[in-house]
Amino acid sequence: MIHLVSAIVAVLAGGALVSVAWRGAGESRAGWAALIYVVAIIAMFSISATYHRVRWTSPAAEKWMMRVDHSLIFVFIAATYTPFAVLAMPPDVGIRLLVVVWTGALAGVALKMVWPSAPRWVGVPLYLMLGYVALLFAETLLAGAGFAAVALLVAGAVLYNVGAVFYGARWPNPWPATFAHHEFFHAFTAAGAVCHFAAIWLVIQ
Repeated sequence: MIHLVSAIVAVLAGGALVSVAWRGAGESRAGWAALIYVVAIIAMFSISATYHRVRWTSPAAEKWMMRVDHSLIFVFIAATYTPFAVLAMPPDVGIRLLVVVWTGALAGVALKMVWPSAPRWVGVPLYLMLGYVALLFAETLLAGAGFAAVALLVAGAVLYNVGAVFYGARWPNPWPATFAHHEFFHAFTAAGAVCHFAAIWLVIQ
């Protein structure tokens, strides 16, 4: 349910973000960067909601959806970096960031598609490593995006990390039948996405 609501919110808020990006910028690069991010966040939450809420009668279809669901997390991380690389960094630095994160995302997608049953201790660190790429560009990000946007990025990263720890540890499980560790993971993912959306909004404006 959390990701279903998140998908609906992403459609509405994402439409506003893309509209602002295309209207407010003097060039199309802001619009394209925003569009890439919005398509990725809608896809991630929509596929996740579908995968977790549908009662699959075909094991093959369920396994395929699991692959896509897990793969889109990598795509979403790279897409979140894209507006910052395009709008808040010098072109040469931004291109380096894009190459690193999108190469990492493609490698992650390949892993999830080829080895869908990979243990969590393989997948979770890869998600975190891709997220931590920002540390290599922290000074440039701060100079180009500003303190408020970077603070939101950090807040979102903390929320994502806590969610990833819950997912990897399969804990806590206060209400196993209704709200267990996986729901905590989804909730922290949604909260982190809100922080990063706000950061991107600041950069695009």
